[in-house]
Amino acid sequence: MTSTPGPGAAGNALVAGLAFSIAAYVLWGLLPLYFESLKPVGPYEIVAWRIVLSIAFCAILLAVTRGWSRFAALWRDGRVVGWLALAAFLIAVNWTVYVLATSIDEVLQAALGYFINPIVTILLGVIFLRERLRPLQWAAVVVSAVAIVVLTVGLGAFPWISITLALSFGFYGLVKNRTGGRVDAISGLAFETAALTPFAIATIVLIALHTPGLDPTGVGLVYGTVNGWHTSAMSLAGVVTAVPLIFFAAGARRLPLSYVGLTQYLAPAMQFLTGVFLLGEPMPPERWAGFGIVWVAILLLVVDTVIAIAKGRRAMAPATVE
Repeated sequence: MTSTPGPGAAGNALVAGLAFSIAAYVLWGLLPLYFESLKPVGPYEIVAWRIVLSIAFCAILLAVTRGWSRFAALWRDGRVVGWLALAAFLIAVNWTVYVLATSIDEVLQAALGYFINPIVTILLGVIFLRERLRPLQWAAVVVSAVAIVVLTVGLGAFPWISITLALSFGFYGLVKNRTGGRVDAISGLAFETAALTPFAIATIVLIALHTPGLDPTGVGLVYGTVNGWHTSAMSLAGVVTAVPLIFFAAGARRLPLSYVGLTQYLAPAMQFLTGVFLLGEPMPPERWAGFGIVWVAILLLVVDTVIAIAKGRRAMAPATVE
């Protein structure tokens, strides 16, 4: 008589990994509503405080997890320092463009950027990691290119927000791939925010001095001047930044990459629904057409991923003994 084994440690890890990964993407999907609640703070002030408050939160996490030695060790590895400095630049670009998109009511462009981010990641793998694409992946790349052309022609403007977000986060993922297992999530985020903190402080000072371009409100720093609820929401920027990244790292360590790929569409889907139904952004036929074509590309990727998972399981299945 053969008994059916329970889920075991591997099954528990899979469930926990999915829970962490889904939680991360759901929190990222809710970011437009969070940034909307921070108005009238300008985008550059939000990003600056986000960096400063993130390093403060990371310092607390390093103390609680006794990770200061790991964090200090990063600074002694010149190769890691170079990669993480580049990662810091890329994530700063990504954060700035994303917050700017929400401030000018372009959440749908941001959602589009994260919908096409997997396509960009695939192309970067081909160019820099010499990965080979399967036919459905190539089809998804071509379909996504068609979608960008349709949106550019139909709306009369190149979707620069979408492309910048997709490229910056795609290259960020590539850089993080290069650091491999040498950098844990908390230490990596702490390094990146520490590297950006001098620039963030400089930005805060310039906004306080009413520097044109950085102070769109014309009143200087807004943080702490609206009301208690607003100040509390702003003060959570570090937590809001760090927690999804930590959840994501916890999920990625427990899940096969294919499963991570399937969950990453949650965030842009929630951003899309938020932009259309909660923030009331316009959806002319041209935009519906562009998004529809992108969703076809995503469907191709999902089908390809499911097929790859099924083939992997069959290859790993033990032979049946008669």
